[in-house]
Amino acid sequence: MEAGVPEFRLREAVTDSLGGAGRTDPGAVDRLVPLVYDELRAIAHRQLAAEGRSLTLDTTGLVHEAYLKLVDETRIPEGNRAYFFGAAARAMRQVLVDAARRRHRLKRGEGVEPLPLDGIQVAADDLAADILELEEALTAFANQYPRAARVVECRFYGGLSVEQTAAALDVAPRTVKREWALARAWLYRALAESRPAGR
Repeated sequence: MEAGVPEFRLREAVTDSLGGAGRTDPGAVDRLVPLVYDELRAIAHRQLAAEGRSLTLDTTGLVHEAYLKLVDETRIPEGNRAYFFGAAARAMRQVLVDAARRRHRLKRGEGVEPLPLDGIQVAADDLAADILELEEALTAFANQYPRAARVVECRFYGGLSVEQTAAALDVAPRTVKREWALARAWLYRALAESRPAGR
């Protein structure tokens, strides 16, 4: 197989999925997630390596970089760009949660020689724990408020604006604002109740 063919096929698959996506196909976003996940993970890995163990990820930048690499924009209907960002937000959530789970396994020493503790390692361990706690709370929240949980995916994991989130979810911006406020209050309370005093 010629070099670059897999990437070309991936771009074709994503573009075709977006080209056929629409408000009549609610499964379009879910089909895009696995196509976007690996690319986002690779981009995130490169960014972290370049930043030398930095603890921050510019999720908006990662999502936009993946979009530019994975989509032939000339073939996407005007309204369907938002579907990519909805899928990418969900994939970004998976990327961050998977990374936190790996970090947690390493912290427990699964077959890895322990490393000396320093400020960066402790902060990374705390960040991984926070992401896993948020994931547990968000999963519980989604059982009661599935659309509001999607708002959290778009806003927090995807770095999307209120307007971009509204387009991705096909709702009004005021709905996004209302459900974002609900989600933040619910998750804040759930996380506060699950944490030991003083943390």
